[in-house]
Amino acid sequence: MSRRRIGFWYRLAAVIAKPPLIVLFKRDWHGMEHIPADGGFITAVNHNSYLDPLSYAHFQYNTGRVPRFLAKAGLFKPFFVGTMLRGTGQIPVFRESTDAANAFRAAVDAVNSGECVTFYPEGTLTRDPEMWPMTSKTGVARVALLTKAPVIPVAQWGANEAVPPYAKSKRVRLLPRKTLRVRAGAPVDLSAYYGQEPTPDVLRAVTETIMLDVTALLAEIRQQPAPARLYDPRKAREGA
Repeated sequence: MSRRRIGFWYRLAAVIAKPPLIVLFKRDWHGMEHIPADGGFITAVNHNSYLDPLSYAHFQYNTGRVPRFLAKAGLFKPFFVGTMLRGTGQIPVFRESTDAANAFRAAVDAVNSGECVTFYPEGTLTRDPEMWPMTSKTGVARVALLTKAPVIPVAQWGANEAVPPYAKSKRVRLLPRKTLRVRAGAPVDLSAYYGQEPTPDVLRAVTETIMLDVTALLAEIRQQPAPARLYDPRKAREGA
C-alpha cells in the first residue's frame, strides 16, 4: 500500500496522534529499509507498554506502509475509538470464542491483498521480569505459513519507560522526555518450514524462530545480551 492509498481515516489518526508523539518523545528509528515497498507482509513486534501501538504505528506510517493491527474486540466498543479502529482497517480478535478464527482469516486475506498485518505474538504485555519478549501464541506462524509473505521482526523500547506495564503507581512518566526506539530487521528465514504440515510443534518452532529474531533486535537496542531462552510465564507459575 503506497502512501497515496493510506486513506482518510489513517490520515486523520495521524493528524491526531503524531503531534503529541513528536512533542512528548524523542525518536531513535532504524531499519526502515527492511519494510517492503510493495506487496503483502507481516511484522512481529514485542509488547512491553500500552503505548507500543502508537509508537510502532508512527514508525511504520513514516515508511509509507500502514499497519493493520490485530486488536482485542473490546477496544472496538467505545464509539470514537471503535470508529477509528474500523476506519483504519484494524482487525478485531474475539478471544476464547468461535469467532477467534475470523481474525486469522482476515489477516491472511489482508496479507494476500498486499497489505501489512502487525502481530504482537506475545498476545499481551510481557511478563518477563527483565522486560524481554516471552513465549508467544502461534497465530503469527499460521499466517506466515499460509501466505509465505515476508515476516519482518521489529523490536521497540522506550514506551515502557513512559508507560510501564502493570504499574500500580506513577503509571505515566513523561519527564524527563523519553526516547521511543524502534528497530526493524531483515525478513525472518522461514523457508525450512514451508511445505511442512502445520502441526503444533511446527507452529511453535516457527513462532520461536520469529521471536528470537525480535529478541536479538531488542538486545541491540538495549545493548545487553539477550537471555538464552524466551521467558515462559506458565513454567514460571508452575515453579513458584
